[in-house]
Amino acid sequence: MGKESKPSFSAPAVFTNKKSQIPESSTRAPGSREDDAWLSDEQLSKCAPAETEEFRSPVPTRMVSNGEYMPIPQTEKQKRVEARIKELANSAAKKLGINRRKFLTTSGGMAACFVAMNEVYGKFFDVDPVEMFEPAASATKAPPEDLFVFDDQTHMVRSSMRQGRSLRAIAQGPGAASFNAGFLTNPFNAPPNVPGVDEFGGAWTPWNPALGQIPNRGDRFQLVEYIRGFFFDSQVTVAILSNANIAVIRDPGSAVPRPPKNVAESLANESLTGEQTAGVRDFVNQISGSTRVLAHGQLYTGIGNLDFMQFQIDSFHPDSWKGYNVAAAAKVDTDPSSLFRQWRLDDEKVAYPSYEVIARNRQELKKHPGFFNICVHKGLAPGPPLIPERGFPTDIPKAAADWPQFNFIIYHSCIQPSFWDLQSLQEIRSGVLREGVPDISWTTQFAQLAAPLRNVYGEIGTTFASSVITFPTVWAHIIGQLLKYLGDERVVFGSDSLWYGNPQWQIEAFWRFQIPDEISDQWDYPELDKEAKRNILGLNSARLYKLRTGRGEDEDDHEHEHEHEHEHEHSRLSDIYKPVPANFESLIPNKLKTLLEFPGFTSDNLSKIRAEYLAMGRQLDNTRYGWIRTRV
Repeated sequence: MGKESKPSFSAPAVFTNKKSQIPESSTRAPGSREDDAWLSDEQLSKCAPAETEEFRSPVPTRMVSNGEYMPIPQTEKQKRVEARIKELANSAAKKLGINRRKFLTTSGGMAACFVAMNEVYGKFFDVDPVEMFEPAASATKAPPEDLFVFDDQTHMVRSSMRQGRSLRAIAQGPGAASFNAGFLTNPFNAPPNVPGVDEFGGAWTPWNPALGQIPNRGDRFQLVEYIRGFFFDSQVTVAILSNANIAVIRDPGSAVPRPPKNVAESLANESLTGEQTAGVRDFVNQISGSTRVLAHGQLYTGIGNLDFMQFQIDSFHPDSWKGYNVAAAAKVDTDPSSLFRQWRLDDEKVAYPSYEVIARNRQELKKHPGFFNICVHKGLAPGPPLIPERGFPTDIPKAAADWPQFNFIIYHSCIQPSFWDLQSLQEIRSGVLREGVPDISWTTQFAQLAAPLRNVYGEIGTTFASSVITFPTVWAHIIGQLLKYLGDERVVFGSDSLWYGNPQWQIEAFWRFQIPDEISDQWDYPELDKEAKRNILGLNSARLYKLRTGRGEDEDDHEHEHEHEHEHEHSRLSDIYKPVPANFESLIPNKLKTLLEFPGFTSDNLSKIRAEYLAMGRQLDNTRYGWIRTRV
């Protein structure tokens, strides 16, 4: 897919089942297509059904509305792209002895679209014109078979939870699956994000066209799909399974959710706990006979959570840690009635005691070499205030300096907009600079602050996925700035999938992407060459977690020049990382099914969590609420 997933695949026209208010004078036939639209009769008079367009390009060359918003007219650049695609398609089809419509259904037709888009928008896509004639030529542009891919951010949910559907909707685009899941418009193209269209004129352009309109259901994010997506449908070699201690409590009768009061409440409301994460790790590694999955521990901060931090270490031995500044996950006292709150990396009274627990358990490094890796979600928080508790990067320098033994891996590289990057594009075009480069909130500031801090890394999960398809100019500047300030050895790849489907489309898109010369020349961005891509896609994380990659210490990471060297390298990688058995589903033990709350299995996790909570020395809170009688 790579390049073929890359451009603006605006979805075909689709319709909601909410009817417009039709005036009595309307000529709409009841139950007709027009009757199902939200557009007014006046607006509809200016539109035509998308399927009536005679020219059917693999990549839409104008905005296609789903009936909920008025499409804008075809732009001048879109007209130029369309005209050039027609020229290329006519010429190639004639040489191949087929008609133009047939040609446009082939990989050659897709290549023609990329060639045309590069000519009009700038050279974002690594495509060779020969791909229009030789399908095998595209293989030379695809990720090599010997590529070591470490996916630094992956997600699944336990069977009783349903998180992730809004993220799947934005990746999938408009259509029956999104609508049936309750998403009638782009769930993130609205305030506090800056609403509008992307670089190619779409308001809800699919990120991953391969998803089509497969049902957007909770079971799409569970164990079986996780293993299949990462270890059968993609080139991922090793994945680290993440968890999010982002929980809100909805008390009966209260319309306003509240933060948790303790770890037990939080765990009961999370998509996946640290124990469940470790259970998946142990299962996959056992059946494959090699290290294919690593597991995050959950970074709960504050003095009230120190016992639970130690409990995780003793019970399931995390490979590294995942925390969310934006999450209410800090217990700053021992009062059982106080609420968790957000936190910042450099808070000596809140964060540092948790770091101390990790530091004094350095014996874990022997079997879990990434134990001192602190992975922190920062960003995806549009609007004010600009504070570290929401992902603003100003707390990073002090924490990194005070804890030099740790690596701080900053997830999402602090990008501020949430899954819709029009704000970032506007910032680039505004001419406002920060130390000589476009000031992209908050990523530019993060990169510049982190530049001298050798133990700080930028992770690109979601930041890459949310921009590479719909805002390629934004991605060109983000990766250019990360390379400029951090270098290609301090940037790591994460897909943030399964939210966006299996990660292969991102791997291919990253391998094919290139920073246009005019952008790199103007802003002095380093080249995103194949060595840099190999580092970012896997080798940097391999070093952070001390994993073998099949490359000797005396070898450089440059591309091999001879085919037999590729085969030799691939063989060695295969020797290290054994395949997950194809019958993995039949091998899932009942113990893991119970832990992940499979339907039909005992899943009384609340009782289990309560027992663990009491085992850590917690005391029951016998406070009574209500009224008692004290007089006869």
